[in-house]
Amino acid sequence: MKNSKLGALLYVFALSMPGVVLAQAYPSKPVRMIIPAGAGGTVDTISRLIGPKLGEALGQPVMPDNRPGAGTMLASELTAKAPHDGHTILMVTNSHAINASLHKRLPYDPIKDFECVILVATSPYLLVVHPSVPANSVKELIAVAKQRPGQLNFASAGTGSSTHLADELFKSLAKVDIVHVPYKGGSAAQIGLAAGEVGLMFTGPIASAPLIKAKRVRALAVTSLQRSPSFPDLPTVAEAGVPGYESGSWYGVVVPARTTPVVVKRLNQAIAAIMKDPEVEKRIEGLGADATTSTPEQFTALLKRDVERWARVTAQLGLQIE
Repeated sequence: MKNSKLGALLYVFALSMPGVVLAQAYPSKPVRMIIPAGAGGTVDTISRLIGPKLGEALGQPVMPDNRPGAGTMLASELTAKAPHDGHTILMVTNSHAINASLHKRLPYDPIKDFECVILVATSPYLLVVHPSVPANSVKELIAVAKQRPGQLNFASAGTGSSTHLADELFKSLAKVDIVHVPYKGGSAAQIGLAAGEVGLMFTGPIASAPLIKAKRVRALAVTSLQRSPSFPDLPTVAEAGVPGYESGSWYGVVVPARTTPVVVKRLNQAIAAIMKDPEVEKRIEGLGADATTSTPEQFTALLKRDVERWARVTAQLGLQIE
């Protein structure tokens, strides 16, 4: 009788602590990190910087799996349909939020089909102009644009890209008429700007740094809400004349929906420790980004806010891709 009562108590105890048992068992095999871009870009570099260290923390290798295509949607769809056991994780960028309203039919829900784990890095864009544009500040640029409505052009990495929407947001808040010139990718846009085919663009700091140094373009501001530690002398667009303006890139980790809170917490804690490593912080800074951390709840709030914000911008533009 005593043994049966003891067994019953142990059974009840085990049922009351499934998270503890799962935490001890996870991960039980290698973890796949899906990367929504090809090799060599910022998101790939950040992913491969985190992956090996995360593998050490989890006691299982983290295997990178590059899945570029469809504006990061291919990787997101693959992750959304993966088992929700924590053995598939996805590095996402702000394109994950933009796609929610940009594409008429998504094969997944950017919020409901994922659990946010942690925000790992943020990177502002730089507002840069060609030397032929007679503006040395954001206010002067706005003045020129208002004097020449429809005559200034801005480059982007393509219609619906984050750099395109960054400029459309600028146009809306600054109330200026600047014409969009889409290029086939960020590199082509940079070349077009340096050649004077267009007058300005919002671009990543690493890509524009050589052009700024060579004085082929001029940086006017950063797009973050606070000044960037990497560019302390540059004002933000908001403080320089467009109140409320904010854009840029962010990078974070998500897992399929219904992944248990215990697994999400373990991943969050392990990655947070990695992002606080001075060596990692230095490497991230070298990419023109800032290493950061967050709780899952904070990252979820950021994602929801960006989905709503870019939905307003795309609605104003009437911009939607079939």
